[in-house]
Amino acid sequence: MNLLLLKFLLAHLIGDFVLQPNKWVSKKEAKKHKSIHLYLHVLVHAVTLIILLWFDFQYWLGMLIVIFSHLLIDLAKTQLNKRVNSHLLFFGDQVAHLLIIVGAVSIYSPIDWSLSPALTSKNYLLVISIILVTYVASVIMRIIFTRWDLKENKKGSLKNAGQYIGILERLFVFSFVVMEHWEVIGFLLAAKSVFRFGDLSKSRDRKLTEYILIGTLLSFGLAIMVGMGYVYLVKQ
Repeated sequence: MNLLLLKFLLAHLIGDFVLQPNKWVSKKEAKKHKSIHLYLHVLVHAVTLIILLWFDFQYWLGMLIVIFSHLLIDLAKTQLNKRVNSHLLFFGDQVAHLLIIVGAVSIYSPIDWSLSPALTSKNYLLVISIILVTYVASVIMRIIFTRWDLKENKKGSLKNAGQYIGILERLFVFSFVVMEHWEVIGFLLAAKSVFRFGDLSKSRDRKLTEYILIGTLLSFGLAIMVGMGYVYLVKQ
């Protein structure tokens, strides 16, 4: 990994996340270009970058590009704040910063954009496995559970929360299988049982208990099978 690129990325992470209080973000959104906190934020970025580069000003052009582009991108973000979805705006803002950083670093150290190192059978297999434990497993579980017309009380619950919890759960299990940390899977299963115990004790419904138990075992089982299959194929 290019050391210069890592220094620029570290400066960005420190400036944007570590050394930017929530108060500054609110002030920037409220006062836009008139906010002193906007310029303080950019100054923090500049100082952090200079320190991480050990005051080596041979990279002055890249530093200026990153600093002034950061100011312009943040100004644009404050103007679009009420018009664009906040989540989309956040990710777009970060992608823009990262692209500028990569472009600035490439002035001094050309970056290899070739995808050939990543296009290996092992990586293809990893992507397939991740899709299996997320989207495919969700479809399989939905098809299986259509035979039972059991409607849990979803009053007060987050929209699609169960689906996202299941996806994250299977990703964790898959990762632990690949890393051969089976004991953590047992801990995860126990932790989920503790959280679910409240629902089961309140409902005292045998059908709901069976429904939750089948869903949990099926979710864990699918993730374990995919994980074991991935490990087996990688070792061949």
